[in-house]
Amino acid sequence: MIRIENLVKTYGSVRALDGLSLEVEPGVVYGFLGPNGAGKTTSMRILSGLARPDSGRTWILDKETGQPGADIRSLIGVLPEEPAFYGWMTPREYLRDFVAPLYNLRGAVAARRADELLEIVGLNEAANRRIGGFSRGMRQRMGLAQALVHHPPVLLLDEPVSALDPAGRKEVLDLIDTLRGDTTILLSTHILADVERVCDVVGIIARGRMLVQARRDDLLARYVTPLFEIETDNGFGAWLEWVKGQDFVTNVTVLEHTARVLVKDVSRARKALLGSLAGQALSVRRFEMVHPSLEDVFLRLTEKEA
Repeated sequence: MIRIENLVKTYGSVRALDGLSLEVEPGVVYGFLGPNGAGKTTSMRILSGLARPDSGRTWILDKETGQPGADIRSLIGVLPEEPAFYGWMTPREYLRDFVAPLYNLRGAVAARRADELLEIVGLNEAANRRIGGFSRGMRQRMGLAQALVHHPPVLLLDEPVSALDPAGRKEVLDLIDTLRGDTTILLSTHILADVERVCDVVGIIARGRMLVQARRDDLLARYVTPLFEIETDNGFGAWLEWVKGQDFVTNVTVLEHTARVLVKDVSRARKALLGSLAGQALSVRRFEMVHPSLEDVFLRLTEKEA
């Protein structure tokens, strides 16, 4: 449904894309994952025809984008990171009278499609309110509605939930989940929890290059690394510096009173970690060996790239 081959794009001295390639199969939600500045938005702009690469090629279905006669507008729905609307219009007016005619939908057909979409995205009760008064979450749902007006087979979603509160994120992610199978979705994001929740396939990029592309569960299985989680009542103090200096430790992250320690040698790590915690007289609430999350895989790959 989507294919990218060896994309290169520079802005002055900055190389935003450096030979990026990827493929998205029909009906999947593809998590296009990378840190800020990795090249995700540039890729989306090229796919949607809003920018041209220095070199490389892209296809939506079998149509090569950016070529004379290859009009892909009917094939894609696009939700930019910050969608813009005419604030003085209502959702019903915007979809029925402005967006629908762009795809040759008019009259009763346009009115019916507008009402269908407002029901789907949960804005039917706000159909006659001015868009200018909408919250960020409502605007994101409005953006999804306008992207879906013409029943596109491909959706390009650029950071659709990055600036939303937890309730707004849940609303938009639930909506994306309902589209699985009917629409192929390329979901650009840097929020790992969202990828784990809704994406079937994950592509991790950094510095404009694809680091790895695989089904989510295969990716986690491929990068299984022994990982210990340690939770204390009162923090870690000097122990944290000690553990970071051990040769059997590959990475340490800390969130409040929980440390996640990736190791090379399980038996050695278990003995050394337990002994050191006891020696520091830390109040340990939990000591557990766990499976790595997508966040662990992401940090491992992007730190290696850096």
